Amino acid sequence: MKKIVFTLALVAAICFCRATSISAWEDDRFRFHFRTVNFPGDTFTQLLGINDSGTIAGYHGAAVNKGFVFTFPNDFDLENFPNSAQTQVIGINNRGYTDGFYIDNAGTNHGFLDINGTFTTVDFPGTTLNQLLGLNNLEQAAGYYADAAGIDHPYIFDHNGGVFLVITIPAAVGGAQATGINDNGSISGFYIDSKGTNHGFVIAKGRFQTLDFPGSTLTQAFGLNNHDEVVGQYVDASGLTHGFIFDDGRFTSVDDPEGVGTTTINGINDRRQIVGFFVTAGGNTNGFVGSE
Repeated sequence: MKKIVFTLALVAAICFCRATSISAWEDDRFRFHFRTVNFPGDTFTQLLGINDSGTIAGYHGAAVNKGFVFTFPNDFDLENFPNSAQTQVIGINNRGYTDGFYIDNAGTNHGFLDINGTFTTVDFPGTTLNQLLGLNNLEQAAGYYADAAGIDHPYIFDHNGGVFLVITIPAAVGGAQATGINDNGSISGFYIDSKGTNHGFVIAKGRFQTLDFPGSTLTQAFGLNNHDEVVGQYVDASGLTHGFIFDDGRFTSVDDPEGVGTTTINGINDRRQIVGFFVTAGGNTNGFVGSE
């Protein structure tokens, strides 16, 4: 597949849109019933994406990552890039197509798409580290590449035509990642400023918004749905990690009851089901699904 790179059009659109920093906080707007999901026989499971049918993308194994697609009640279908050393399955759309990244036997990270069982490597031209982190129903994937200096650059890859759209965020001197894209073209992600601080962001309806959970020392946005509801994680002043939902200008802090202070939310579907993971007191990493 021939891959085409565009930068100026998208950069201009972002640089001329109004930038806003969001910090309003309203707790308890969402209440969830949580279910723990663990890969059989493993102590490390992360759930990373969920589609509107409740099918979930994720991986297991702390030392060696192995991807899967999960459906309730207990159906794990293994999904690993052919001949890879490790695979993480991260995004999943309503057709069951997935994206993520794999590590080859030489230790190089590559993005990938799995379209109806056909795997395709997705690497930004001339780079040696790529990851795809979100996928919409139009076969557009959000991800990033690292340059020779190790700085991350966010992009959108459109499978229809093999086009890359590179996103430039002027404040992201320490790098940035695009982590999700919905069917309206809204994009989630995070960037690192000149002080080394992580800030979440969302690009929606022609506007770039910086997302900082109030009182946090780090905020990262990891995904969004077609209602522009954004999920991610933040670190509080005590160094504890919590999940969040950002909706209509307000944040809601969300913790799995079994992982208060160690919760990350990585995905949300249009039914407001969320997926992520938490770390137990014993050091295990458990996946979870939250439903209203």
